[in-house]
Amino acid sequence: MSISRRSPFWRIFRTHTAGLALFAGGSFLSVASGQEPVVHDARAQLHAELARDVETFEQQHNILKRAVKLVTPAVVHIEAKRDDDSRLAQKSVEEAGSGIVMERNGKYYVVTNRHVIKYSSLSNVKIKLSDGRQLVPTQVWADRETDIAILAVPGKNLIPAIIGNSDKLEIGDFVLAVGSPFGLSHSVTYGIISAKGRRDLQLGDDGVTNQDFLQTDAAINPGNSGGPLMNLRGEVIGINTAIASSSGGNEGIGFTIPVNMVMVVADQLIEHGQVVRAYLGVQLDATFTREEAVAAGLSRPEGARVTGITPRSPAEKAKLQLGDVILQFNEQAVEDDDHLINLVSLTPVNREVELTLVRDMQTMRLRVRVGNRSELKPLAETSRNE
Repeated sequence: MSISRRSPFWRIFRTHTAGLALFAGGSFLSVASGQEPVVHDARAQLHAELARDVETFEQQHNILKRAVKLVTPAVVHIEAKRDDDSRLAQKSVEEAGSGIVMERNGKYYVVTNRHVIKYSSLSNVKIKLSDGRQLVPTQVWADRETDIAILAVPGKNLIPAIIGNSDKLEIGDFVLAVGSPFGLSHSVTYGIISAKGRRDLQLGDDGVTNQDFLQTDAAINPGNSGGPLMNLRGEVIGINTAIASSSGGNEGIGFTIPVNMVMVVADQLIEHGQVVRAYLGVQLDATFTREEAVAAGLSRPEGARVTGITPRSPAEKAKLQLGDVILQFNEQAVEDDDHLINLVSLTPVNREVELTLVRDMQTMRLRVRVGNRSELKPLAETSRNE
């Protein structure tokens, strides 16, 4: 590294070395004749200064260590042996993943990704706790659309994770990932939130359609799936799910399901055995252009434009119209059509919500009671037959 004599480093170096004695042949020589030998140990002084600076730094760094200590007991290692299947044309394969412990009504569950355990029966899934105990789940529920699975587990005195609020995350926030990359359980990596609202990922043939991923540069590798992404408070704010990689390993682009979405799905799986999703009954424009946004009275493309309304649906009852651009759903800004679909699907069925929309260049508000999406298909089929 080249250092200019005018640089601050050079001035500090010169200050600390000016007037120091030169050491040669085991004796001190004064810089100028007639002066007393300088016995100050420049190295010792530098070491003391560095120690003080490091102590200040370590006080901040201790935040990371305390956060890891807080969350690690709630993180589990999962080994799932694939059930023998002649269609696989191979011997049984063992998948490795991670998960977190959660508690509901005095019972313990492990949250992980569906793809970690989807090829395995309960008896072929082993859950290893941080204290070395090994558990076999007693029941499993899974949601294909979000790639979330919940495992009911026996045992006492398990330590549940502290759940944060992923809606409060901002790009640039520091985060830590904990998991079992390549089977190395309880590995910790560090990074930031790189982006939010990633909804157009191609995740193989798993049919993960409800996407609202956080993106992080914290190292995520095979085996991290199902493990937590946490903030510096030791709160879980996401479940690590996928990576974008040309090599199969970490390249600084990992994707995490926001924990608010995870908890909505988890609670419904535990309570109902499946996710009951809401719907509005509208068709949306997936190619809402800037020109169309300006024509609707907006300065840029935002929100979701309505291109169709299902008869007898909540949208029709609330008097939504073709061309309406929905800007807010229950006071949350709508970024695009996929975002609105996620917001609606995670809303409890029959809840009344407020929509803010633009119609004929005017902003207006409507209230609508979302319906049960399982009713949507029969309604659509009836409308085609009429």
